Amino acid sequence: MDRSSAVIALVRRHGLIVAFLIFIVLVSANSPTFLTVGNFLDVIRQTSITGMIALGVTFVVITGRFDLSVGSMLTLLTVVVVDQHNAVGPGLALLFVLVGGMVLGAVNGLLIGFIGLNALIVTLAMLSFLQGLTLLYSGGANVNIADAQSWFALFGRGTVYNIPVPVLIFLASAAAASFLLRKTIFGRTVYAVGGNEVATRFSGINSRWTIFLAYVLSGLATAGAAIIMGSRVMGAQNTIGQGYELTVLAGVVLGGTSLIGGSGSIWRTVLGIIMLGFIQNGLLLLGYPYYVQWLVTWFVIIAAVWIDLGAKRGRLFA
Repeated sequence: MDRSSAVIALVRRHGLIVAFLIFIVLVSANSPTFLTVGNFLDVIRQTSITGMIALGVTFVVITGRFDLSVGSMLTLLTVVVVDQHNAVGPGLALLFVLVGGMVLGAVNGLLIGFIGLNALIVTLAMLSFLQGLTLLYSGGANVNIADAQSWFALFGRGTVYNIPVPVLIFLASAAAASFLLRKTIFGRTVYAVGGNEVATRFSGINSRWTIFLAYVLSGLATAGAAIIMGSRVMGAQNTIGQGYELTVLAGVVLGGTSLIGGSGSIWRTVLGIIMLGFIQNGLLLLGYPYYVQWLVTWFVIIAAVWIDLGAKRGRLFA
C-alpha cells in the first residue's frame, strides 16, 4: 500500500479521532485548565444529560431510524418531574416521569414500527406536539422545586467520592445498555433490522416489535435525562430541551453509529458524546461565543456522515 492509500485508509477509519486529538493539543496549549481533572469531571457531568438521551437514540439509529423528538420530550418530562415533585413528592414524580417517557416512546414506536410511517416525519411532528403539550401543561410558566433541601437534588448535584452522581448514573446506564445491545437476543435483532430489514422478516424476526422497543428505550433514556436535568436545575423552563436532538444526533454519529443502520455501539456513542462535550468546552475556554458550537455541531454531523458513507461505499473522495 502506497503512502496516499494509507492516508485515505486512516481518514476513513479514524479521521474524526485524529482531528479531535489535534483539537485537544491546540486547546490545551492555549488553556492550562483544559486538561485538568476538575475540568474533565465538569465536562462529563455536563454531557451526562446528552449522553443519557444518546444511549436510547443509539438503539433507534442502529435500526435505521431517527428520533428527533427527544429535545421536546426532555422539556416536557423535566417540567413534569419538577411539577409533580411539588405535588406528590419526589418518589412518585420519578415513577411518573419514567413511565411517561416509555409511553411517549411507545407512541413513536407504534406509529413507526407497526403502522410503518416515516420516522423522520413522525418524530418531527412529535417534536412540535410535545412542545405544545409542554406549554399546555405548564400554562407557559416556568416551574421550580419548592423544597430546596429535597433528596431529589442528589441526582443532579450529588457526589460520591468527589465523582458527580450524574456521571455515575450515565456510566451505569451505558453499561446496562451495552449489555442489552451486545449480549441479548433483542440486541442482535436491533443490528439485524438495521442491517437488512427485509431479510430479518424472512428469517422470522419480528422487526416491528424491535423498532417499537427501540423507541421505548429512547423514551426511557430521555426520562432518565429529564430527572438529572430537573435535579441539577431544581426547576424547569419551557424550552429547556430545545436543540438537544441535534446535539444528541451529532454525538451518536461522531461515535461511529451509522445513520444507514446496522452498525454502532453504546461505548462508541459514549466516546462520541464526550468528544463533542470537550469540543464545546474547548471552544468556550478559547473565548468563542456559544453559537459557534452550533456551527461546529453541523460540521461534525456532515463530516461523520460523509466518512461513514465513504467507508461503506469505498469511494470517500469520489
